[in-house]
Amino acid sequence: MVNVKLPDGSVRSYDNPVTVAEIAASIGPGLAKAALAGRVDGKLVDTAYRVETDADVAIVTEKDPEGLEVIRHSSAHLLAHAVKELFPEAQVTIGPVIEDGFYYDFAYKRPFTPEDLEAIEKRMGEIAKRDVKVERTVMPRDEAVKFFRAMGEEYKAEIIASIPEGQDISLYGQGDFIDLCRGPHVPSTGKLKVHKLMKVAGAYWRGDSKNEMLQRIYGTAWAKKEDQDAYLHRLEEAEKRDHRKLGRALDFFHMQDEAPGMVFWHPRGWTVWQQVEQYMRDVYRDTGFQEVRCPQILDVSLWKRSGHWDNFRENMFFTGSENREYAVKPMNCPGHVQIFNAGLRSYRDLPLRYGEFGSCHRNEPSGALHGIMRVRAFTQDDGHIFCTPAHIQPEVEAFHRRALEVYADFGFTDVTVKLALRPPKRLGTDDLWDQAENALREALRKCGVEWQELPGEGAFYGPKIEYHLKDSIGRAWQCGTIQVDFMMPGRLGAEYVDEDNTRKAPVMLHRAIVGSMERFIGILIENYAGALPVWLAPVQAVVMNISEGQTEYVKEVAAALRNDGVRAAADLRNEKISYKIREHSLQKLPYQVVVGDKEVAAREVAVRSRKGEDLGRMSVEAFISRLKAEEARKGRTA
Repeated sequence: MVNVKLPDGSVRSYDNPVTVAEIAASIGPGLAKAALAGRVDGKLVDTAYRVETDADVAIVTEKDPEGLEVIRHSSAHLLAHAVKELFPEAQVTIGPVIEDGFYYDFAYKRPFTPEDLEAIEKRMGEIAKRDVKVERTVMPRDEAVKFFRAMGEEYKAEIIASIPEGQDISLYGQGDFIDLCRGPHVPSTGKLKVHKLMKVAGAYWRGDSKNEMLQRIYGTAWAKKEDQDAYLHRLEEAEKRDHRKLGRALDFFHMQDEAPGMVFWHPRGWTVWQQVEQYMRDVYRDTGFQEVRCPQILDVSLWKRSGHWDNFRENMFFTGSENREYAVKPMNCPGHVQIFNAGLRSYRDLPLRYGEFGSCHRNEPSGALHGIMRVRAFTQDDGHIFCTPAHIQPEVEAFHRRALEVYADFGFTDVTVKLALRPPKRLGTDDLWDQAENALREALRKCGVEWQELPGEGAFYGPKIEYHLKDSIGRAWQCGTIQVDFMMPGRLGAEYVDEDNTRKAPVMLHRAIVGSMERFIGILIENYAGALPVWLAPVQAVVMNISEGQTEYVKEVAAALRNDGVRAAADLRNEKISYKIREHSLQKLPYQVVVGDKEVAAREVAVRSRKGEDLGRMSVEAFISRLKAEEARKGRTA
């Protein structure tokens, strides 16, 4: 007798061992048809998986997140199957699921063309319509190596040969195509109805630049066509909003080969930067942080003591002088500990909060660089709180509340909270990690928020809460974080005198709200498609004359705006007003102020909004009041 407990708490009993597919069929024909996979005691399995002992079982369908993952995993095999039918000499290598889709790497004698992709996608649809059964088999390792070598699949044979001897190898077959894979997969190719190939790119075998270059075909797959259509629309919108294109078009910044991963900020872009920085500086002040500044390079001995040498060395830049080796700082925290250590601290001084707009450098791979979103030189709104264990919860609660206020001011109200837990490579004992993780959980409970836990994704020195912001086209961006660190202060000799007159190492909370300033500004540009809200816009209003007769009044109006703190420019060029309006509209300026003879006579201005609305004539004072009211709302809606 096998007893199966279902998600609704009900129990079904079977006389003999039973497959996931048979369990689904016993519940109902609709579920049997919808079943893509199963979860048995929490483990994702095929529908052919046999349940032989009592277990908790759930049927996975396209409505479940795991169902979409299985569809995409199986779609990667569908891609490889289609390639092998069309190009038998191609060798298949590795094909994983990625965000929003999948890819597969191939070795082939010539580059795949756009016409090839069309043919491959068409063949994928044909194989799906055949509804070929997908079956798992197991083969001894050495036998599997011979099997794939006999097929001419040298890359697969190499992968299998790297697996320890004596192990059985999991294989999945569909028709005459068979692949090495751990699974699970859909029961048949007929479940794979919605997919599209996106592009071809180069990729080194096993990610090593010393190895041969392969061809990586990217695809996307979904449960429903409307979901895929929405995704493709988001991609079109993202292309229009690409911060790299808008950064050039709006004259915000540029990047060049002489400084890979580093930004050249132009006056307009630096004005945006300053609005963000000054706002965050006020946040420092209002939340009790003292602003500090630390050196850019520090002796490597400090980085060895902090733990960065062992856990982060490959991402650091180094330099030397007078037979000493230095590291360019990838993080600000060790420097802040040195400021803490510069005086004798008492428990009465805690919590002690330091903040820095700290410039950091990390040796990111060139292939990972992406505009100002992923760079080698960046600045953080970095802060560190030195405190006792009793302070952790109230400090995290206060941070959480203020972070949400900040995000709302920048226009982000859909914020997801995640808790990243201990990684495999870490400092400290499990007891300390338990204490740190539970402190964060309790703080989140006190804030009344729901959160998702991310096992293995914490920093090497402690767990962290992450804030993921959803932008105007539905993309999520991880920005803020607060991390509990029981390790680094003690490793770097930080102490305070406690109430009982003993010396103890403080806890350090690492916090940032916007994170990398460069990345956050890139997110803002894409979220607003370059049309930044008034309070962030580098030029808030441009004053334009219709003819030469209004020149002096334009200068007067522009000066009055600037004297009231408005970032205003005057356009006195000898061009038609329609040309000026069109050009400044492309620059996405919030307001255009037009002056003709009637406006001069009435001592007024004619105002146009960025959306092209004619707001009519008004006094300069009335326009300033309107602009200031909008500026005060920040990125919040009225």
